[in-house]
Amino acid sequence: MSARVLVVEDEPYVNELITINLKYAGFEVHSVDSAEAAWQVLSSNAPDVLLVDWMLPGMSGFQLIRHVRADSRWREIPVIMLTARSEEVDKISALEIGADDYVTKPFSPRELVARVKAVIRRRDPKMLEGSVEIGGLRLVPNSRKALAGEEPIGLGPTEFRLLHFLMTHAERVHSRGQLLDYVWGGRSHIEERTVDVHIRRLRSVLENHALDGMVQTVRGMGYRFSITPDGN
Repeated sequence: MSARVLVVEDEPYVNELITINLKYAGFEVHSVDSAEAAWQVLSSNAPDVLLVDWMLPGMSGFQLIRHVRADSRWREIPVIMLTARSEEVDKISALEIGADDYVTKPFSPRELVARVKAVIRRRDPKMLEGSVEIGGLRLVPNSRKALAGEEPIGLGPTEFRLLHFLMTHAERVHSRGQLLDYVWGGRSHIEERTVDVHIRRLRSVLENHALDGMVQTVRGMGYRFSITPDGN
């Protein structure tokens, strides 16, 4: 079965351009022109990837992503934000609210298709190893579950992959560049600061379960997972 992509873009020409190229690449595409219409599609037939324009009439794409990430039914759907905003602060804002990637207008259709393929590939549970448990924290990749004891932890897909990698390489320090290679697939267009954003999001979720201290910063070197306070 082809992967399903929901395109949320209000500019007719851009919407058509995206739809044609994704269909040509073999995806099943459903396109709408508003966040409200996207919400209806999500409620009836959740896609494998959500591609959202930042500026939309009515509810913005920014707000739509917030709602998607707040709903357990769709929290794990990879989201790519399409935006004309190119400033770093805007890109960081998109990542902080839950986008897994962003594409800046004007864009190359080939690059857009590659980005969609990348988030689908990273989401595939078969690319991850078996379950891992350390210090009361357990990840089960096949079902995409994260548990603190028996209590579920709500992680987005990127934070899940990041935590899984850190836990399966516990006590080892990894630079931002290494994490980009292993978790994001070494894509040169992703800035190293992206890692910092996702680390903050991961810690924020783990903090609710008093587990954020396990994801540690090693000044001047990178990050590691450790059950020893401060890594000592």
